[in-house]
Amino acid sequence: MSFESGNGRVNWRYLPASNEVIWFSERDNWGQLYLYDLRSGKLKRQITAGDGNVTQLLHVDETNRVLLFQAVGREKGRDPYFIHLYRTSMDGGPAQLLTPEDGNHDISISASGRYFVDNYSQPDAPPVAVLRDANGRQILELERTDISKLLATGWKPPQPITVKARDGVTDLYGLLYKPTHMTPGRKYPIVNHIYPGPQTGSVGSRNFSVARGDAQALAELGFIVVEIDGMGTPWRSKTFHEAYYGDMGDNTLPDQVAAMKELARRYPWIDITRVGIYGHSGGGYAAAAAMFHYPDFFKVGIAESGNHDNRVYEDDWAEKWTGLLEHRGNGFTNYDSQANQNFAKDLKGKLLLAHGTMDNNVPPNNTLLVVDALIKANKDFDLLMIPNAAHGYGTAANYMTRRRWDYFVRNLLGLEPPKEYELGPNN
Repeated sequence: MSFESGNGRVNWRYLPASNEVIWFSERDNWGQLYLYDLRSGKLKRQITAGDGNVTQLLHVDETNRVLLFQAVGREKGRDPYFIHLYRTSMDGGPAQLLTPEDGNHDISISASGRYFVDNYSQPDAPPVAVLRDANGRQILELERTDISKLLATGWKPPQPITVKARDGVTDLYGLLYKPTHMTPGRKYPIVNHIYPGPQTGSVGSRNFSVARGDAQALAELGFIVVEIDGMGTPWRSKTFHEAYYGDMGDNTLPDQVAAMKELARRYPWIDITRVGIYGHSGGGYAAAAAMFHYPDFFKVGIAESGNHDNRVYEDDWAEKWTGLLEHRGNGFTNYDSQANQNFAKDLKGKLLLAHGTMDNNVPPNNTLLVVDALIKANKDFDLLMIPNAAHGYGTAANYMTRRRWDYFVRNLLGLEPPKEYELGPNN
């Protein structure tokens, strides 16, 4: 496995005054902090312990030998992606929780380390900002977000969900979006908005957000939309994160399928016979893979700017996760299973491929490899190449969004969308 050192910043610190170094390691299956003697190179002690990852080491008080760090998954009964702040001693002892509220905590620590601003929320609970001292004592409530005007518009938050992974045991977490007004007795197609990792997941931040891309907008057109962080994504245990290391073609898809089937059993308004999937970049790679590997389950897919074969993608990202090349005879290697073009012949449903012609992140030849294979397999598909667009489509982003909505409305709902509907600030 490649070297990991926290989320968002490195989690090691050189301590010149004491000739020590704080090191981060996942050796006990969780991201923990360890203290080493620099003279001998020997481990002095493990600083943090227990379930849950240290995600960021924020402040080191060398004089008093006190650390302030963020971590996830340490509080039982809470979403394991919620970030909390802790205080602990470099010389041993349990960590002290400084942010007790159930939620995701954004922390800003003063230069002295004596105070910090704690802004906490949940995907369905608006932010509260408080000022605390270094012991976690609340000094002042700074602000409490008023969303009454937002609620008056009819806005509703996404629904946090917990489902089982492919193994039937591991809990997975995500968000579910429903149409604001649902017709009793009606069954709705389900659409999966995917990003498979391994460096992040489908949901993203657990902070409150009024809009998470166009997931809710798509739901309003008559769909159930889900985002689920499958096995192989970060923030959980080392074992969880390495679930498909070396097999990028996995794309968390076994988890997505198992989770969506479970949701359909739980909610009678989900029509599991009409399933769609879409994603961008790594999500585009996963969406096409879903259509090829699960052709009887996924009926409609939209793959935007996918890195469909990591052998022709960035070495600094792809090689980190695909493992070392192994030749297996007859011209085959262990990388063949992650190349989408090798499975394009299995397409049954409706697939829209999209790519910017000036993409300097995922070059457009990644999509053209799949296009070539589909043509050779005599498969029908749709292709949208956006001239002069980079990875994010720029001024053509609204056009891509509209085409995405139209594709699902036409092919999953069986309806004809408004012709050339134009997205804009007044729509």
